[in-house]
Amino acid sequence: MISAPPCLTDTDIRDGFVGVILSYGFGNDGQGNADAALSGKLAWDFAVKRRRPKTWQCEYIAFDHSEHFRLCPTEPKRPKGFYFSKFRHGERFQHFTVTGFRKRLASEDTGCGPEGFQLLTITHPHFASLMNSRQMIFMTFADYDVAPFGYGDFFDAPQMFCSNDTLGLGIGHVDRVYPLFGIPTLRF
Repeated sequence: MISAPPCLTDTDIRDGFVGVILSYGFGNDGQGNADAALSGKLAWDFAVKRRRPKTWQCEYIAFDHSEHFRLCPTEPKRPKGFYFSKFRHGERFQHFTVTGFRKRLASEDTGCGPEGFQLLTITHPHFASLMNSRQMIFMTFADYDVAPFGYGDFFDAPQMFCSNDTLGLGIGHVDRVYPLFGIPTLRF
C-alpha cells in the first residue's frame, strides 16, 4: 500500500525543493535494502525499449557489474518497494563538481541514484522533451559511481541528457564541472 506523499515543509521550500517524487527499490543488496544498480538499470531498460532507436548509452556504463557501477558507499541505501523523496532541480549545483556537491550537502540531503533514472524515464518522461528544447538543464546522478575500466577506478558519475530527440546516458568525471548539467538533490 502506498501512503500519501509527504508535504513540503516551509524549510523544504526555503531550501529550494519543488515537489515529491515516487520511486521504487527493486531487488535486494543482501542487507535488506534495494539493489540501487538494478533499480536504475530497470528504469533505463524501460526507456530503451520505449524510445527505440532514440536512446544512446555510453559503453562504460555496465549496470550488471559491481566493479563498474554501484551506489556510492557513502550515500544512503535505498529502501525496497515504493518510497517518496523530496526533489530539488539541479540548478543550484550546476557549477559544482560531484565531489564538491557531496561535501557540501546537508546531512539530510543526498543526490539522485535510481530515483533520477525513474524520474526521467517513467514518472516524468516529459522532462526529456524539456531538456531537448533547453528549457531544463541536464542531470548528473551524484549518488552513483562509475568505474569506466572496472579496476576500482570509480571516478565518474552517470549523466542523463536529451539532445536531438535522443535520450542519452553518459558519464562525467566527479572532479570536473559540466556547465550544462545540474546535480539534483533528494531529501528522504
